[in-house]
Amino acid sequence: MKPDSPVGALMTIVIHIPTPLRRYSDQLCSMEVAADSIGDAFEELFKSLPDLEIRLINDRGEIHPYLILLVGDEEIPRDSWRDVALQDGSEIDIVPAVEGGSDVRMRGFKDRVTTQVALTYALQELQPRFETVALSALANRILAEDVSSRVNVPPFDRSAMDGFALHAEDTFGATPYNTLDLRVCGESMPGAQSLVSVQRGQACRIMTGAPMPLGADAVLMAEDCETVGDSLIVKAAVTPGKNVGHVGEDIGEGDAVLHFGRRLRPQDVGLLASIGRNTCRVFSRPRVRILVTGNELLPAGEIPTMGLIVDSNTPMLAALVARDGGELVGRHHLQDDRHVIGEFLDQPDCDILLCAGGTSVGREDFLPLLLAERGEIPIHGIAMRPSAPTGIGRIAGTRVFLLPGNPVSCLCAYDHFAGPALRVLGGGTKKMPYVSVQKVLGRRIASQIGRHDYVRVSAEDDGEVIPIALSGASLLSSTTRATGFVLVDENSEGVDEQESVSVYLYDNPIGSDS
Repeated sequence: MKPDSPVGALMTIVIHIPTPLRRYSDQLCSMEVAADSIGDAFEELFKSLPDLEIRLINDRGEIHPYLILLVGDEEIPRDSWRDVALQDGSEIDIVPAVEGGSDVRMRGFKDRVTTQVALTYALQELQPRFETVALSALANRILAEDVSSRVNVPPFDRSAMDGFALHAEDTFGATPYNTLDLRVCGESMPGAQSLVSVQRGQACRIMTGAPMPLGADAVLMAEDCETVGDSLIVKAAVTPGKNVGHVGEDIGEGDAVLHFGRRLRPQDVGLLASIGRNTCRVFSRPRVRILVTGNELLPAGEIPTMGLIVDSNTPMLAALVARDGGELVGRHHLQDDRHVIGEFLDQPDCDILLCAGGTSVGREDFLPLLLAERGEIPIHGIAMRPSAPTGIGRIAGTRVFLLPGNPVSCLCAYDHFAGPALRVLGGGTKKMPYVSVQKVLGRRIASQIGRHDYVRVSAEDDGEVIPIALSGASLLSSTTRATGFVLVDENSEGVDEQESVSVYLYDNPIGSDS
């Protein structure tokens, strides 16, 4: 690569910073520098962002072996990278090696990103879709518009009681021992327009919900009067407006009643019906596919045998997708065959692809490399336990989550990364969809700085919680025996006995907009 400008002239170079390293760049995704070679460009980069230097260059001045430098589509040689000349406007990409090949195969992860870095990438550039849905299908959908009423509710003055519509003043002074007499002049029934006009000294029989007759300003309850022929015996006084529902008392014309982003409850659907809405614009449900790989897997529901285990991840993930408002469009089980898995990834045809198993760095774990070939996988290896082998990437418009095959790890990784993305894409929130309560810890939880821990805990009779599992990523029963889980922050060495902790309860999940 030879520069177009004269020798020695400085040019504008753009250096793209990969997601896992942005915690050391103040979250900058790129930086422009003035340089004429890669070596000079990096020196300028490190002047502004010094924390990046040790993450990119080792103590021998070499690019770390788990990183690749690209200029355009050309991979830069490791032995002479500093001297590579650049053109004005050149763009340098720093790519984690897992995107380009086999540097991590069978050797574990050289670098693990934090859960926050992984979640930030998982939520980047999500593009929700919208659709118009009929009233009958709106329950539990998330509004993508503000709703105002074009009518008054109720649209007319109506009775709130069974009784008699009358002039309130005609009842003043009435008691059971000092009754007053009025003349019954007609009746008003629900669903019919009242044609009665009530004069002073008159009363109109009326039912709950019926329109108020002209002239009447109150309703006397049936319990406070009796009729004798055409006469009404009044035994109690009422004030003007008593037992009357007025026009717009519930909702006024022009009132804002529901707002963008609200998850519609059953009563919300009833309210929409009351103002005459028969459709609403809502967020489309994200379309989700589940892919599990593994020669050792039997279909869900079969009996495990020697050397074979039953696929528990697919039914679990399907239930999680339903909980989080996704539309499951396919469940797929493929053998550990690179060609077959690659063909599937060529046309994922969904918004979110959940892959369980085959996502780590073993010989049969083809998914990370195949995803890198077809799209990108900037996140692979996360500083958390369990779920360290989790990967996050994308193929065109499809967000791909590589979830570990061990069931507890799969659940943990879904709840931390895939679930938030699914909910946000569907108009909801990234927050954990579990009730959180404060409990006292009955036994210490040990952790280590730099690692985020997901610890299953069980509630004791005395109200304390006891950790029942920290490791054991394949022991799904630990989650069914557990009351919930505790999250130990990566900046902590653990939680001491008798400390108060936030416990996320597996039972009583709450709506994703809470």
